[in-house]
Parts: sequence; structure tokens; C-alpha cells
Amino acid sequence: MSSGPDQQKDALADWLRIRTAIAWPRWSGVVHPLAEPAAPDGFRVFFAATRGCRDAEGVVRVLTALDLALADAEQGAQPTFSLMANWQRTVLHRDVVAFRSLPAFAKGGRERYGLAPDTHARFVHCLAESASPDLPLPSRAARAYLDVLFFHPFEDGNARAAMLALAFVLGRDGVSLDQVHPLQAIRWADDAEGAADLAVLLGILITAAERRLSNRSKS
Repeated sequence: MSSGPDQQKDALADWLRIRTAIAWPRWSGVVHPLAEPAAPDGFRVFFAATRGCRDAEGVVRVLTALDLALADAEQGAQPTFSLMANWQRTVLHRDVVAFRSLPAFAKGGRERYGLAPDTHARFVHCLAESASPDLPLPSRAARAYLDVLFFHPFEDGNARAAMLALAFVLGRDGVSLDQVHPLQAIRWADDAEGAADLAVLLGILITAAERRLSNRSKS
């Protein structure tokens, strides 16, 4: 007898179980924030390429939300749910966006994200950790991205929300990426090695973007 949705494994519980035990990698890179951080063209290109053919209006909305997120990052805003909800109102073109009120599903129903009385509060706590210097920037950014994916806080648009959160965390440190497409891969909530690998990849992308920017400024 196959199990129904109520009996399906809780991917959010898996993520919370491994989250504090992940062997986040060291990073030897050095961030050199610009006086006026350049727009992360990589995110803009990513959103336009992945959604442009099927949702032109949606691309405009998500790029507007990206501008909001980057403006918040430049001002040093604290990462909060209300901040993300403001971006998401623009993404979804809705007046009100609240934390989901039911279990959520993704990957064609293969992952289920449960809901408990403290889920919202735990998400808020995890968001706040993205501004803490407990980890190198690539690991903090990777963790925040995965937090949004696996908490799945909104009724819709969580993949876009995760990318916006990633851009925000990087932007707070004055970092932008000129390539984002390498990040496009399926992420699983119980994959600790995959989470660490994402941080490694982000470190490579940050270093490469800074090198290319430096080379352009010298030419």
C-alpha cells in the first residue's frame, strides 16, 4: 500500500537535522567590496533566461524584486521574513504575502516540507543567521539559499525567493556574481555533501567574478 501525502517523509525535518552538522568548507578568498557595488548581472541574466520565454511579465516583476533586494542589501538591512515578503509581493504581484499555512511540496511531489507551530519562528531564526560571521560568505550564502528552498516559506515562487535571498546575502558584503547559471541544479534536503559543494561552487564563482572585474578595470 502506497503512503499518502500525510505519511510522506518530511524534507524540512531532514534539512533541520543535518543543517548544523554540515562540514561547511573553509574559504581562502577575500572580498573586496566596491564603493558602489555593481549590479549582479548574473542574476538578471539568469532570471531573464529561465523565465523570459514563458513569462515576460514575471521576469519584469522578479527583476524589480531583485532591485529591491539589492537596495536593502546596500543599506545593510537585517534579513527578516517581512523583508523577503516585501520582495515576494512584487514577484507574485500580490498585495499580501504570508508564511504558508499548509505543508508544501516540490520536485513533482517528491519532497514534502512539513509545518509545525514553530516553523515560521525557526525560519526567522535561520534567516538572521545569514548575517552572522559564523561562516565564510560562500557558506552563509549557500545556507541561506537552501534555507529558503527547504523551509519553502511562500505558497508560490520559492525558487525565485531563494535566488533573491542569495543575491541579498552576497550584496550585503558588496559582492555580485557575473555568472549564476552554474548554480542551477536540483538540491535535496538530506544531502549534506551537496550543501557543502554548493558553498564551494559559490566561492569559485565569487573569486572568478572578482578576478574578471579586476581584469576589466585594468584594461
